[in-house]
Amino acid sequence: MESTPKKKNTFNVPLLSRVFSFTKPYRSKVIRSVVLSIFLAGIAPLRPLLIKMTINNGINDNSAALFFKGPGGFIIEITIIQILLLFIETTCRYYFTFSTASLGQSVIKDIRDKIFSKILQLNLSQFDKTPIGTLTTRTINDIESVNDIFSDGLIPILGDLLAIVSILIYMFYTDWQITLVCLTPFPILIIATYFFKESVKKSFMSVRNAVAELNTFVQEHISGMLVIQAFAAEKNEQARFREINNEHRNSNIKAIFAYSVFFPVVELVSALSIGLLVWWAARKSIFLPASSSEHIAGTITSFILCLNLLFRPLRVIADKFNVLQMGMIASERVFNVLDNQEFTPISHSESLPFSKDHHVLKGEIEFKNVWFSYHDNNYVLKDLSFTLSAGTTTAIVGNTGSGKTTIISLINRLYNLNKGSIEIDHNNIENLNLDFLRSQIAVVLQDVFLFSGTVFENISMRNPKIKKQDVIEASKMIGLHDFIMQLPGGYDFNVMERGSTLSMGQRQLLSFARAILYNPAILILDEATSSIDSESESLIQKAIEKMIAGRTSIVIAHRLSTIRKANAIMVMENGEIKEKGTHEELLQLNGHYSQLYKTQFNESNIE
Repeated sequence: MESTPKKKNTFNVPLLSRVFSFTKPYRSKVIRSVVLSIFLAGIAPLRPLLIKMTINNGINDNSAALFFKGPGGFIIEITIIQILLLFIETTCRYYFTFSTASLGQSVIKDIRDKIFSKILQLNLSQFDKTPIGTLTTRTINDIESVNDIFSDGLIPILGDLLAIVSILIYMFYTDWQITLVCLTPFPILIIATYFFKESVKKSFMSVRNAVAELNTFVQEHISGMLVIQAFAAEKNEQARFREINNEHRNSNIKAIFAYSVFFPVVELVSALSIGLLVWWAARKSIFLPASSSEHIAGTITSFILCLNLLFRPLRVIADKFNVLQMGMIASERVFNVLDNQEFTPISHSESLPFSKDHHVLKGEIEFKNVWFSYHDNNYVLKDLSFTLSAGTTTAIVGNTGSGKTTIISLINRLYNLNKGSIEIDHNNIENLNLDFLRSQIAVVLQDVFLFSGTVFENISMRNPKIKKQDVIEASKMIGLHDFIMQLPGGYDFNVMERGSTLSMGQRQLLSFARAILYNPAILILDEATSSIDSESESLIQKAIEKMIAGRTSIVIAHRLSTIRKANAIMVMENGEIKEKGTHEELLQLNGHYSQLYKTQFNESNIE
């Protein structure tokens, strides 16, 4: 579905521009964050300057005082100014941090909404070949990394760089010679920063890949826990999980090692810079006249403070560049999902002949020379053509892999055709509004999927237009109401994830109620009674007779006893129709259907 990004360029301008296109609704936050970063950078040298003025002018000279003319007046004024400056800087820092973080959360909320909407539209073939854990990682972990572009990435980096430039300008303006001496160890820092950035980038990539693999493995194995425990495979799967978990740990340890080396190097360079500063200042003061050397103390003190202000962003700026780069890589993965063109379009036509608000389908279905394959040219359906009249019931039988389930998936537009066309009421289904088409088709599958939630929510599919009374009437129709009322909370009973609190047969009954509730024009039953006991099957057969009345119905069943009353029966083999007719007509042919029927009849007699 997506490829690994080939170019790991931090400043991929088109990609960065696309990320920032999501900030348009929050332009005021962007402007506020940038303005605050510039302002904070601009006032960064003020504190060192005030310290310098205090030491050089305030200790023995009160003539510079504006309001407090007494002893220590200038120091009092400078102290008040520094307190006010500290309050202003702290307040601005708070709003800057909050604005960038709030901007990031707003953007990833919009991106997450958009990517989940896109996932809902993807063609089912994408889910056949893409692990669920991968899409989970894209929707959750990778989008969280996109948030880092704003909270710890571009704008904070801009603020740090501006602060560094502002401090350096002040230092060079104050004394360019001392500044050059202080910057002598900086090549060591530049080299260390480069190796740190590269090391952390590689480890971060490994961590992200390990996280995706962990998500996929855990999600898959929790879903398949029944099989794992049934085959006593716990130890084998635990060993495999331990391998993946070890890879995740090792990747993180590599990043930790890089941090453990880099930060001491930064401290060492900082200490060297301060040491050189003190040495140069002491040497310089020896050769200065007494009047000039009095002011060297204030300069030295302000430079020490400047070096602390300089190294503070330098400690984290390399890390922020890595965060930005990882955010860019994550955003590229996210955009690969958004740009995926293998989705089912709402409609190929500009004017939609049907809207979901008007029930106009009669249900005549026609396949015209349909070819379909899940992979390459390995066709499951081969030049398939047939017509199902509106209001009739057609059964489809055949061995596993003959193409039965594929037919109903194509009617629902869950997959795109390779060749040919499918028409309903003489309209190509690709020209029908997708929501309208699927609202007119109800499918009851053998493997019923129930979502975590109440019985009412699973039957109504959380459709706000459906009232509880409608659900009750549908449940009564198939005799399910009494069973539901025996559950704790009745229709408000939580069936838990995948309906784990209900038996297979009970889940199947709920799916029947769901199908009846939506009053479809076309009803599809895919092995719908295979998991039902004899008593429930008798109950459902009566409900089915009511459901199929006046509707186009397609029934897929292995138990041929359940399809005798069908208007027509199609026998499928290797993607082709081998026989078609009523139950009696097909028995007289003494062909595929007759052989299937005799085999099942003999097996039932043996039982």
